[in-house]
Amino acid sequence: MNDRAQFIRMKDSTQEDWKLIAGEFMQFTKSLPDRVIAHLKLLDGDYGGFPVDRYTHCLQTATRALRDGRDDEYVVCALLHDIGDTLGTFNHPDIAAAILKPFVSEANLWMVQNHGIFQGYNFFHHIGMDRHMRDMFKGHPHYVRTEEFIALYDDPAFDASYDTLPIETFEPMLRKVMAQPVNSVYKDALKA
Repeated sequence: MNDRAQFIRMKDSTQEDWKLIAGEFMQFTKSLPDRVIAHLKLLDGDYGGFPVDRYTHCLQTATRALRDGRDDEYVVCALLHDIGDTLGTFNHPDIAAAILKPFVSEANLWMVQNHGIFQGYNFFHHIGMDRHMRDMFKGHPHYVRTEEFIALYDDPAFDASYDTLPIETFEPMLRKVMAQPVNSVYKDALKA
């Protein structure tokens, strides 16, 4: 048996091809948390002018959420909320949300997706933007949750003297959250 499918166009693929591909895919998905952690670590040493590097900021945001008793999914969202800084310089929340979307609730996804605008309340006025931009979401079911995420975890997570937990603390949570998608077009195929 070949170790790769032989089609040139997907429309010419067979069920046998997809059994082979699915087997490879299942192996590949097992290492997703490792790839996510490796990408998160790209933020290590990237200060961008901030008091702490972006990696420390992510760890510190997650540390604060964990110490406050938040559940694993929320803590993982806190950990990864800025993972998109390297690839999505102008839309980092979209990158983080895209990574998390298959694995988290609508409330946590919305929080991550919109955290940049909510954090903007704390600095937009310093760069000529409207700090009240978040007000366009007033009345949204997840507004208060996102406002709270910023106030309690994201905004204060630039403290170089804070006792921030290492990535190893969060790895089991990340692996648990990413073990099985809850919102993916492929969800039903994974049950087979």
